[in-house]
Amino acid sequence: MPIHLECLSHTPLHGYFDPVPEVLAEVERVQAAARERVLAYDPELVVVFAPDHYNGFFYDLMPPFCIGAAAHSIGDYKSLAGPLPVPTELAKELVGSVLAADIDVALSYRMQVDHGCAQALEVLTGGLDRFPVIPVFINSVAPPMGRMRRARLLGEAIGRFLAHSGKRVLVIGSGGISHEPPVPELTGANAEATERLIAGRNPTPEARNARQDRTIAAARAFTAGASNMHPLNPEWDRAFLVRLAFELSAVDGMTNEEIVREGGRSAQEIRTWVAAFGALSAYGAYRASLDFYRPIPEWIAGFAAMHAVPAAA
Repeated sequence: MPIHLECLSHTPLHGYFDPVPEVLAEVERVQAAARERVLAYDPELVVVFAPDHYNGFFYDLMPPFCIGAAAHSIGDYKSLAGPLPVPTELAKELVGSVLAADIDVALSYRMQVDHGCAQALEVLTGGLDRFPVIPVFINSVAPPMGRMRRARLLGEAIGRFLAHSGKRVLVIGSGGISHEPPVPELTGANAEATERLIAGRNPTPEARNARQDRTIAAARAFTAGASNMHPLNPEWDRAFLVRLAFELSAVDGMTNEEIVREGGRSAQEIRTWVAAFGALSAYGAYRASLDFYRPIPEWIAGFAAMHAVPAAA
């Protein structure tokens, strides 16, 4: 059965602190074109590889990978809130298939997803519930993490299952490239922050707003050059995107230390792109198009969009 891939960066800062109108319009044109492709393709199933930013997954139990058999978007920043239409039995079958392929993955019947998942669905489909969707969480912010090769193998295992599902599938990878927004770290955190990282689910509206305000302030400082956050790295970003398009297995040699050194701590989100391309690669050779890339300091992100299809399509 056919498969189509869309990978794109997300940002919680859209609508809060935007780049100049010309850049914003360019991003929105690229997103609209991607949505047109998706709606013309009319998928029967969507699989979203997405990170979490200490909104649904915490250190009380931090799996490297988790597949949702039921999921709900929390609606942080301006992302949509509400349930995702997850086909529960199919998600359970997917978990079993991935485990049988010797890839350890967790299962959740109450997955909470944040803007990292919801924004991609809204941009590409116009909402949360237009198509059946299975969310796949990939830990991208909470060390320790496995090697990049594990994300590729996870994607391949999921792709092999999808290829025999009898469904027209859309796979999505949602994550930034080089970026290091003010996501907290457990190492060195005080007692209050430690507890928030271990078990900080369902904060009060006031606490969530305070967190959003800190992120917006950090973006303003970063854009003004008054921040010590890791700089964006367009050269590294572009080299990674080329690997996805032409030599996916080359990501296996990327170490976690290299990713942080070159792209910043949150550049670990590239795992979502790797997993999505891994799923596509299970269908055979593919051809990929880089639709957009630009470093956008207002969004603290190397911002990109790609789509890809099997070579025979």
